[in-house]
Amino acid sequence: MIQTITTTPFSDQRPGTSGLRKKVSHFQQPHYLENFVQAIFDTQTALKGGTLVVGGDGRYYNRHAVQIILRMAAANGVNRVIVGAGGLLSTPAASAVIRKYQTQGGIILSASHNPGGEDGDFGIKFNSDNGGPAAEQITEAIYARTKTITHYAIVESEEIAIDQPQTTALGEMAIEIIDPVSDYAELMESLFDFNAIRTMLASGTTLRFDAMHAITGPYATEILEGRLGAAPGSVINGIPLPDFGGHHPDPNLAHAKELVEELFSATPPDFGAASDGDGDRNMILGANFFVTPSDSLAVMAANAHLIPAYRNGLSGIARSMPTSCAADRVAAHLGIDHYETPTGWKFFGNLLDSGRATLCGEESFGTSSGHVREKDGLWAVLFWLNILAVRQESVAAIVQQHWQQFGRNFYTRHDYEAVDATTAQQLMTDLEQRLPSLVGTELAGLEVSSADNFSYLDPVDASVSKGQGLRICFSDGSRIIFRLSGTGTVGATLRLYIEKYEPDPQRQSEETQTILQPLITAALELSQLQQRSGRSAPDVIT
Repeated sequence: MIQTITTTPFSDQRPGTSGLRKKVSHFQQPHYLENFVQAIFDTQTALKGGTLVVGGDGRYYNRHAVQIILRMAAANGVNRVIVGAGGLLSTPAASAVIRKYQTQGGIILSASHNPGGEDGDFGIKFNSDNGGPAAEQITEAIYARTKTITHYAIVESEEIAIDQPQTTALGEMAIEIIDPVSDYAELMESLFDFNAIRTMLASGTTLRFDAMHAITGPYATEILEGRLGAAPGSVINGIPLPDFGGHHPDPNLAHAKELVEELFSATPPDFGAASDGDGDRNMILGANFFVTPSDSLAVMAANAHLIPAYRNGLSGIARSMPTSCAADRVAAHLGIDHYETPTGWKFFGNLLDSGRATLCGEESFGTSSGHVREKDGLWAVLFWLNILAVRQESVAAIVQQHWQQFGRNFYTRHDYEAVDATTAQQLMTDLEQRLPSLVGTELAGLEVSSADNFSYLDPVDASVSKGQGLRICFSDGSRIIFRLSGTGTVGATLRLYIEKYEPDPQRQSEETQTILQPLITAALELSQLQQRSGRSAPDVIT
């Protein structure tokens, strides 16, 4: 029986760069999740009579949310819902399923790399029929509907069994519970040379993959250990837990401590990698060697011809604005276009759909290609393993040779987390007002060639996205960037990005923070970031 429930709007349901993210307790408010889901059904009319994909990263509240969405989908006329068993689907796998079965979209339940558990974060976002995060006009329409909503529809039902693959029904709506791994694993096998990787691992190359007790555990176990023959135990922290084992599921040097310590030990594996809460981010490590996400994108682009799926060349390379310019140099070498977009994977969608770009990457540990419309952590790991299998060289040797050919973009990101939102916004406003006066002056001994608040004109649909981050660019290619992140749930995360280009091979082995220190000092003095935030140091350095 369909119930119509009276409700009132919430004022805080505007999606950020990756959907709506709040504390679990916030989502547990009566009608909060239901209002947002109803706004999706009210604005995405193709779902009525269509097919919807539902799944998430398994964090606390995931199973409860799946049950609500299924009951609301049935009440709103959805014809069929495809659900990952247990309510699980990694974000890239959800994108792959949407695309493979040509559904009318998907609802993904995740707060990505944010902490989980009863006191942690939860999130929900709508992905369009191309498999990618909804464009801004769609998220704005959903938000507008949340401000006027007066009721939602839901079917009264017992709990729906979702743990085993099967086909069932709720009223007139079909529910297909699928293995969350198989479609994605088959896609990966179609892209990479699994035989070459299998041979390399059989010959003694060792690896360690840290799933961080998040969604990629089953995917990595099946693909790396099951299909590629990596030694049992190569995947660590492989069982998804609602609280991610009490850890922060963000694959960086600060939070993947167990993996980092092993890769920088006296007897490290040859290759190390990690993925995040929902499986879309990645960190790449070699023995005693860290690959920055910016360098990873550039190296992958330069070696894409070694990968079966990309052997015929790349149409273009796209990167988010705060990502270093290393990939731009590869694009120039290959004679292909490169694009600089705002942060947020949705901005790559038009470039991928139109065939203008093949590889995309963000500095926040995200890389992917046109095979899906999300960043894809395990895909990036397989890409690197395929490169290693063909080149038969270490991670460090491959990256160092890349620097010798293209120059090195020294790069770091300093995160100041949970800063008072008003303080952070005022800092950005004050700094933006100073930007025009900086052009032509010197900072840290370098000439400022331009300074602006980044604005993006989409070359496909001509849409404009303003206010995407403050840039101070120098005549030698160095950059200082300030940006407020849209992925946190408490206060504001203020991110400082520092980049310096070094073409001299003799200086490319210097320590990153040391060589960037003059620019870091200049950025802190210019913005008064530490004084205004009350912080003596960043919370995370990557």
